[in-house]
Amino acid sequence: MVSPDRTAAMKIVLAMAMTVSLVWLYLLVGRGFFWRAGQREVAYADRSIPAVWPAVIAVVPARDEAELIGCTMASLAAQDYRGPLGIILVDDQSRDGTAAQAVAAAASAGTEGLLTVLSGVAPPPGWTGKLWAVEQGVTAALGCSPLPRYLWLCDADIRFAPDTLTSLVRRAEAGGLVLASLMAKLRCSSFAERCLIPAFIFFFQMLYPFGWVNAPDRSAAAAAGGCMLVRRDALAAAGGIGGIRNALIDDCALGSKLKDQGPVWLGLSDRALSMRRYEHFGDIRRMVARSAYAQLGYSPLWLALTVAAMAFVFLSPPLLAIFATGPSRWLGAADWLAMAGAYVPTLRFYRMPAAWAVGLPLIACAYLAFTIDSAYQHLRGRGGLWKDRVQAISLRGK
Repeated sequence: MVSPDRTAAMKIVLAMAMTVSLVWLYLLVGRGFFWRAGQREVAYADRSIPAVWPAVIAVVPARDEAELIGCTMASLAAQDYRGPLGIILVDDQSRDGTAAQAVAAAASAGTEGLLTVLSGVAPPPGWTGKLWAVEQGVTAALGCSPLPRYLWLCDADIRFAPDTLTSLVRRAEAGGLVLASLMAKLRCSSFAERCLIPAFIFFFQMLYPFGWVNAPDRSAAAAAGGCMLVRRDALAAAGGIGGIRNALIDDCALGSKLKDQGPVWLGLSDRALSMRRYEHFGDIRRMVARSAYAQLGYSPLWLALTVAAMAFVFLSPPLLAIFATGPSRWLGAADWLAMAGAYVPTLRFYRMPAAWAVGLPLIACAYLAFTIDSAYQHLRGRGGLWKDRVQAISLRGK
């Protein structure tokens, strides 16, 4: 005979299992089917060609990027775009010869006439370093002739396919977009990258379902900072870069501002490839910790709630499947299977074996640890640390 206490405990566990199942049911069918990874950039060769190809200026902020900037510059110079194109590199007080590498790459491609190099100055109070560099580049672009219709905001570690800009402009012109953004495909070669990078994209899509971002009638907004084609007039109407000057998650902040001005689009892509290496787990930890606590509004309460929610949703299914009995065990197993199945499309996008999907609970644990570390680094006064520059110091205690 089962004791009353054991019966009560079993009922509690069953209620927990049913709650987790309801959460996963919502995530699978009620959150824009984010897990399908279906919002992707494809060539726009079949779309109408603009009567006049608008002028575009690429703005590339770079701080100590000598290792990667040459490849980025070469790929920008190799664009097959048929309209006026210029490139502005803002050398953000680099100490490694970044600007010289960029100039050499442009000269090697025979396109040095496209490139303008600005020597960036230190950011004023209230600005993050990257956004201040972008602001300087945008200001310079507004003085160019012809005046650009679009600003192509690019990171210094991205290699672009030759038709990337053409495809983006076609999409923007055809859809009247104020922002077209590509989630650059992150490097996924080292063991640490293979373990954690696909999950980074999975969690980003879960947080910002791309289908919702791309729907004009939805409030969800986001962007991917490595590749953003922004309409100049919409940026000005949204308050310019100054409107987000202290944002650590600057791409999503800009996406939110611009969606108030018109339709935006965000998709996965093979056309923009990140060359940034994350050889060790610590490299990915630092990448996540730079902005995870900012995503939570620097709130200890939201941190606690997030940790509890993530642990409940991602860790409960395998624990129930292994340690529970009866219906609770089967519900846990079903939820674990559903979780793994939801992860498979992102793994396939990164050409990873589907079998890795069963490890998503462990991966979630790693990201929870990175998020807690982000809060710890913020409390130490090292929030947003990037290239020896602490960017969140002015936001402590927010």
